[in-house]
Amino acid sequence: QVQLVESGGGLVQAGGSLRLSCTFSGRTFSRYRMAWFRQAPGKEREFVASIMWTATGYADSVKGRFTISRDNAKNTVYLQMNSLKPEDTAVYYCAARFESATYDYWGQGTQVTVSS
Repeated sequence: QVQLVESGGGLVQAGGSLRLSCTFSGRTFSRYRMAWFRQAPGKEREFVASIMWTATGYADSVKGRFTISRDNAKNTVYLQMNSLKPEDTAVYYCAARFESATYDYWGQGTQVTVSS
């Protein structure tokens, strides 16, 4: 069974940076598409970024500020977040999918708070 554990969240001032990490276990990491989602209070969960091999995709709201990457040797996916804004405040979730159309596996989430 796939397990995902996020880390790296915290409190940062607007304009600052954070790097989130998600460690994958239970299956062959390189075969899975990995993604980051986020959910702000009172809002729906939304897609942030995804990566499969070297192909990446981003939500318009984070393009140019966030970078997703993966290290298959470490079974870890990262989200480098720069130029953070208060509206980036949310719980950030790591997710994985293999052959299905939806993300089947989710981490517990890590809180990111950006103060103005």
